[in-house]
Order: sequence, then C-alpha cells, then structure tokens
Amino acid sequence: LDLAQPESKRAIEVDGPSHYLRDPSTGDSVVNGPTRFKSRLLYALGWRVSHVAFFEWDDKPESERLQLLTAKLVELGVAVDDGLSLPPSGS
Repeated sequence: LDLAQPESKRAIEVDGPSHYLRDPSTGDSVVNGPTRFKSRLLYALGWRVSHVAFFEWDDKPESERLQLLTAKLVELGVAVDDGLSLPPSGS
C-alpha cells in the first residue's frame, strides 16, 4: 500500500504499469492477476482501498492530479481540506 491509515483500514494504492496487462483484442490496460488477488485479500481483511492507475496520473498537470487525489480520498470517506498539495516533482 502506498498511502495507508491502518487505524481505519483505508488506503490508496498507486498502480504502475507492472500492475496491468494489455488486452490483445481491445488494446486496453487490464489489471493483472497478482494485483487483483491483493485487492481481494485486502478487502477480505476489512480494508477499503482506492486505486490510482498510472494512466490516470502520468502526464497530468498538478491541478488535475490534486483533483484525482482528492476524489480518491473522498471515495474512502477521508475529510479533505483546501490545503492539500503535492510534493515537488522528483520527491
């Protein structure tokens, strides 16, 4: 888990290219077996996990990244204030 709050069992998982396979018939990225298994296991253990796919994040301006991250946190029921910011690139 990339960002986790163990007390509430809420987390954000950032899924890079290695979490996906290419569907040969459509060309779409689909979640691979190990990633699906990890998600099912965490769910069975009571965790609420929101996923951020690399293709949702890469090449996006900071404003869109903040919107995405805010939406993922709200999806998990985490209160978000207007002070949310991203670290400088390369951090």
